[in-house]
Amino acid sequence: MLDVRRLRLLRELARRGTIAAVAEALSFSPSAVSQQLSVLEREAGLPLLERTGRTVRLTPAAQNLVRHADAVLERLERADADLAEARGGLAGALRIGAFPTATRAIVPAALVHLARRHPGLEPMVFETDPAAVAHALRAGDLDVALVHEYDLVPEPPEPGLATRPLYGEAMYLATPAPPTAPASPTAPASPTAPAPAAADPGSLPAAADPGAPPAGGPGQDALLRAHRDDPWITATPGTLCHAMTVRACRAAGFTPRVRHQVDEFATVLALVAVGQGVAVVPQLGVTGPTGPAVTLVRLHMERRTKIAFRSGAGAHPAVAAFTAALRAAVPPDLAAARAES
Repeated sequence: MLDVRRLRLLRELARRGTIAAVAEALSFSPSAVSQQLSVLEREAGLPLLERTGRTVRLTPAAQNLVRHADAVLERLERADADLAEARGGLAGALRIGAFPTATRAIVPAALVHLARRHPGLEPMVFETDPAAVAHALRAGDLDVALVHEYDLVPEPPEPGLATRPLYGEAMYLATPAPPTAPASPTAPASPTAPAPAAADPGSLPAAADPGAPPAGGPGQDALLRAHRDDPWITATPGTLCHAMTVRACRAAGFTPRVRHQVDEFATVLALVAVGQGVAVVPQLGVTGPTGPAVTLVRLHMERRTKIAFRSGAGAHPAVAAFTAALRAAVPPDLAAARAES
């Protein structure tokens, strides 16, 4: 009989690529992982790993076994959900992963909603970049998480995980306001004109109008190309936000000259405001005081946020309760985008 725990190790090896990475992710020693995989080979009765020096590669039989492991682990998640439903009354820890803008703009209201309906639950929020969510969910470090993708950086399906759409949001090109720009503290007024300059973007609402960019206005590529010689501010390499900016610029025909690498959008806007560069920011990132004025122009692309969890766990009462709380917390101007996702 194959051991489920060892099947999980094999699946993690297929996803992470090295025994050392599996050991670090699951808090084992590399020797312990190797030993367990050797036992799994004996249980299977045929080689599962091809070892070459310090590297290992899964055999065709192992790759097929990983597909069975995905199905087995999904059924176990469903069984766990059924048991939780039978026990009744939600209680215990719920480990939640969320990226910074969602942690600030969506999660607090969702936690309030959750506490009112399920006071026995103990939600625990971990700020997690979407690129790291899949491993954290599969390893059991998270129970549910928020992830996002961009038009130019779609997320491929992750084996062993499932997602549900939550909302979509607009993307803006942020540039320093011209010296002659009026100093009136207004947000991007409407989807039919470029956003006016704002003397105090801290007065911007939590989310700007998610409507389409101005009809007949300059295309996204032209808007970006106009700043090809400017310094750019991007997120740190390895994040989806960094990939989004670089790909958008390359699609417009140039590679951005990156001056600053900053992940927090409030800081990005503060740097834009003092003339340190230009940046692409999402709708929910357009908040917080930034000092001098910033001009925001709606682009022809979107960021979409989804709820992610292990396959089979969507029916777990705790995951379902948090999903409902998230949907209740989505601001009205994002709800329309959510309905279209």
